[in-house]
Amino acid sequence: MMVEPDNLVLEYLRGIRTDLGKMADWMQTLSVEMTAIRQHRAGVVTIQEHGHTDISAIKLRLDRIEKRLELAE
Repeated sequence: MMVEPDNLVLEYLRGIRTDLGKMADWMQTLSVEMTAIRQHRAGVVTIQEHGHTDISAIKLRLDRIEKRLELAE
């Protein structure tokens, strides 16, 4: 029994449609994960910038204290 060419093409198209559906689901998952990574990274950068600001303020205060105590050169 031979498979008719029309049916063969339809079978291939159904397989392609199934694969594309799976790929679309996978890409949606990746998109959600990438969004979460970007948000996490933005939070880390914000915390890091805040830390640099705090360190700068502490350095300024330390410089003033050293000058007042005449410890600075």
